[in-house]
Amino acid sequence: MTRRPALVLALLLALLLTACGSAGSSSEQAAPTAPSASPSEAGAEAGAEAGAQPDGHGDGDHAGHATQADQAADDRPPRPLRAGERRLELEMPADYTPSAPYGRGTDDYRCFLLDPELDADQVITGFDVRPGNPEVVHHVILFRVPTEQVAEAEKVDAGSDEQGWTCFGDTGLGGGPAAGLDDAPWLGAWAPGGREQVHPRGLGVELDRGSRLVMQVHYNLVGGTSPDRSAVDLRLAPRTPRTTLLHTQLLPAPVELPCRPGRDDAALCQRATAVADVKERFGDGPGATADLLHLLCGEIRPGAVQTCDRPVTTPQTVRGVAGHMHLLGREIRIEVNPGTPRARTLLDVPVWDFDDQGSRAVRPTRLEPGDTLRVTCRHTQELRDRLPAFDGVPERYVVWGEGSTDEMCLGILQVTRP
Repeated sequence: MTRRPALVLALLLALLLTACGSAGSSSEQAAPTAPSASPSEAGAEAGAEAGAQPDGHGDGDHAGHATQADQAADDRPPRPLRAGERRLELEMPADYTPSAPYGRGTDDYRCFLLDPELDADQVITGFDVRPGNPEVVHHVILFRVPTEQVAEAEKVDAGSDEQGWTCFGDTGLGGGPAAGLDDAPWLGAWAPGGREQVHPRGLGVELDRGSRLVMQVHYNLVGGTSPDRSAVDLRLAPRTPRTTLLHTQLLPAPVELPCRPGRDDAALCQRATAVADVKERFGDGPGATADLLHLLCGEIRPGAVQTCDRPVTTPQTVRGVAGHMHLLGREIRIEVNPGTPRARTLLDVPVWDFDDQGSRAVRPTRLEPGDTLRVTCRHTQELRDRLPAFDGVPERYVVWGEGSTDEMCLGILQVTRP
């Protein structure tokens, strides 16, 4: 099977074109607002409505995946359905035993095609991802498969000897530049610390009649290779003219973390060899993300702190935020118009906790063309000395990579557009 480049790679090309992002077709008047509330009051109210998690920060010393005890501690009854909603459970058709698909490395990205069997257009008003084996599930992303891609998805699925298919980066299905970073085909995502998400009344993510879902599961083999059968419970409601659609906007930034002085004589402490190693483990497409991100964010500047600025190209309102890094992450921040009198902070996690990646609801924040979004991440090699996941793993120059012991810097916004 021919591998397409990873999601980020294909979508970066879209940002180099003149049209970035797409406007939703629904009225934004249905979206709740809190013009008189203070930021803290609005955040608390929105958090209660959206099921967002508190801004708790840990010590950053977790082993790299939620334990079964952590999962049990987060287990709680689903929130009651609202008028017009129903639940739909979608589960992998059989147990899957993860393994390194290219024979080396400690990560397996697997895509599973799921059929919601919809006979009418719906919206997802909430979801609850239930990892079957929390010891090995690193994260889960739900992707939309529109009707025009269903035949391709079924062909790819049927062409694999096991259920699902290898999918480092994105699903490997078509989509092209129209599915840009400003309007990613995400239906939802789960990472350690995530719980049931319920969108505020009147908001939803489109899921049209005849479409499918892909559930991409990232397995971290450091946690073992025992079988998994993950599932997701969707909250669905009919799509009406009053529905305001939610969109996902991705804000990636490079990772360029050199080895520490005195430990930088190893072969993988050279950037070129580190990038070549990533390509060997994940394929040339996903492995090239480290270089292609600099087309979006600027020249390579090795260091612990990396940023990326993105212009806002269409009016939108931010409803929720999240950040994603791996085990060497220390801090992540998302800002609007930094360094100006109009500066605002959407997300500030001063001590990154891998096991607390739940999204945060924010007071609805209006953005206009001409505004600037900035994501900033700090990583540190010192955490290698403290985390069990790095036992026996030599120090290396760290770039963007798909593995649990590689790194990412990704801001995630959930927005509505008029």
